[in-house]
Amino acid sequence: MNRQELITQIKKKQSFLCIGLDTDIRKIPTHLLELEDPVFEFNKQIIDATKGFCVAYKPNIAFYESMGVSGWNSLQKTLNYIPDDIFTIADAKRGDIGNTSSMYAKAFFENMSFDSVTVAPYMGADSVTPFLEFKDKWAIVLTLTSNKGGLDFQKIQDENGKQLFEKVLDTSKEWGTDENMMYVVGATRAEEFLEIRAIVPNHFLLVPGVGAQGGSLKDVAKYGLNLDCGLLVNSSRGIIYAGNDVDFAVKAKKEAHKLQKEMAVILSEAGI
Repeated sequence: MNRQELITQIKKKQSFLCIGLDTDIRKIPTHLLELEDPVFEFNKQIIDATKGFCVAYKPNIAFYESMGVSGWNSLQKTLNYIPDDIFTIADAKRGDIGNTSSMYAKAFFENMSFDSVTVAPYMGADSVTPFLEFKDKWAIVLTLTSNKGGLDFQKIQDENGKQLFEKVLDTSKEWGTDENMMYVVGATRAEEFLEIRAIVPNHFLLVPGVGAQGGSLKDVAKYGLNLDCGLLVNSSRGIIYAGNDVDFAVKAKKEAHKLQKEMAVILSEAGI
């Protein structure tokens, strides 16, 4: 999916919601465990219930690969089930040099047909640029994350007071464009969005941390919105685990719709 197609979906649905399919077989409703593929059945019902309110789905790859071959099969079936007009993100956080990154890119873009992959930039251009060689595919670069440990490195300052996450933005924006590169910025770091937008005003930002992690949608939009919206705000647990009984999908739909309605107001006020 290219940039304009994504923007079109945001405007059409009046939503910039991304739903994280962090499907943990230990947490899904027990009645599904009797089925041949409970993980896929859970995802299928979540997608059916929420596809009208979101513009992206983000499976966290760890939840699938931890189950071995059956998990990869569930993931592929889930990806195949997601409607073509919804952006897909492989939350894999891959990051290695040259040929290895090329193989990761081939795995997620050619073999599985994801639209994007999250990538760790610690090893530099070698770890990111192979993902930028595929038409209408995206690398989503880890930049400023919501987790407590993110502060161990991401905000270290050099002798000029520039923080490491700012250097990541400055350097990596030269590798690609706002047509094939996004950045991960945690919702709990909303106060940093002004600094980020000063460096990458036009790029899309993938923003986890709204909902269960305590991030504020209003603050994210206030500081992070650009003329094209430029945000994909993710909610995982707050939506997919809103219920844990036979009506789990109904409750997920309610939570997704609630966020979408808030986003519609934000987009309307911004004239998008």
